[in-house]
Amino acid sequence: MKHRGRHRRRRRGRALRAALTGAALALTGAATLISASQATVADDPGTLKPLTSAADTDALRLTEHRVPAPWLDRLSGAMGEPVGVDAVLDSADRTLREAADCTAGEREALPVSPAATRAYCWDRADTEGWLPGAVTTSGDADEDGTWGAHRVVLSAWSRDDGTPQGGLARVSFVDADDPGRLSYTSALLAVPVDGGHDYRGLTSPVTGMVWYQDKLLVTTAAGDRDALYVYEMDRVQRATTAAGAVGRVPGGWAAAGHRYVLPAVASYRLPDTDGAARPGAISLDRGTSPATLVASERVAADGDRPTRLWRYPLSTDPDHSGLRATDTAGHVDAVEAYETGAFEVGGVLSHRPAGAARVDWYLGRAAGGHDGRGTLWRQDMEGARATECGSDGSQRCWSGQAGSLSYWARTGEVWSQSGSMLFALPLRSIEDALD
Repeated sequence: MKHRGRHRRRRRGRALRAALTGAALALTGAATLISASQATVADDPGTLKPLTSAADTDALRLTEHRVPAPWLDRLSGAMGEPVGVDAVLDSADRTLREAADCTAGEREALPVSPAATRAYCWDRADTEGWLPGAVTTSGDADEDGTWGAHRVVLSAWSRDDGTPQGGLARVSFVDADDPGRLSYTSALLAVPVDGGHDYRGLTSPVTGMVWYQDKLLVTTAAGDRDALYVYEMDRVQRATTAAGAVGRVPGGWAAAGHRYVLPAVASYRLPDTDGAARPGAISLDRGTSPATLVASERVAADGDRPTRLWRYPLSTDPDHSGLRATDTAGHVDAVEAYETGAFEVGGVLSHRPAGAARVDWYLGRAAGGHDGRGTLWRQDMEGARATECGSDGSQRCWSGQAGSLSYWARTGEVWSQSGSMLFALPLRSIEDALD
């Protein structure tokens, strides 16, 4: 039985590689049709410029607000004992399809160069009416890359209600133990209200998400001064009814039809000043000491100012695990900040290559005003370089929507999501494409 299972996995692996290779070749051919004018370096973001003035750094400050512990206790007392990630994954009842089983239209969301080495598409019925958001993994949560007994990918989604603020938000918990069969289930993101007697749904696109230790940090859209919400991974509540409502309902607790709900335990608020920087994409950098949360804002292609990149320190206090390092007033200040000429930044990573003195910043830029694909840049204080593809050296080689970037250090992979595709590729292949 073990031999037959191994052979089946090998056949699936060969089919997956063939599908991804075919998709990359087809998309590379399409990329050659992009005009030479679009392949120029006119969009080169240039060098990173440090931000050091008080006015610049004050705009990056966040203030922590904890949900009162009695609120959370009251909610769990009414809903029942919270559960953890293992319990959620044990109930996973949906499966992602491997790339070989995805349609050509779905695979068009994959990057051209460098190409994904693993790719999956979501259950169509389960994601209809939902927009894909950020990705993080158990590689962020723990250095050994697992959480409990599992390797896990978390994928954020928001309901498409036709507004920039977005509809309800949820997180899909993906069991990634078997690369040939990724199963998942989802939990609604919520915010306790009324002293913990009820909760409301978080209504926002989740463009950034980091799972660090036992906490999940997610971004929120403009219109809410709370720029980031924090969720505790051991505080997943079970909904008691499949009703489409959210919160307390006659006969129990509802989560818009989902079986689980995550109530926020804290939030981080923007300063009430003009020019406050709202984190759009975020990621974890374990190469700093302590680990830092890397952030970028999203400035439109026709914006009148540069984009800011920065990092916050994460706390080393055991009583403040998984949260930002704060001062006595609850303020969180950036420890490093830059501005870049890049616009429409949808994904950000900061990584120091082994033995290198420099820190590389990787920026996934959405297609913006251009039709088709996005661009992947590596930038530092000496310059910038983009991946290229096609016979004319086009820089439009990345996924069009340019989703968040999450580095899984133990496997060396970068995970992202675009359209209906969840995919991964080695950071080494990105570095090679940019050398």
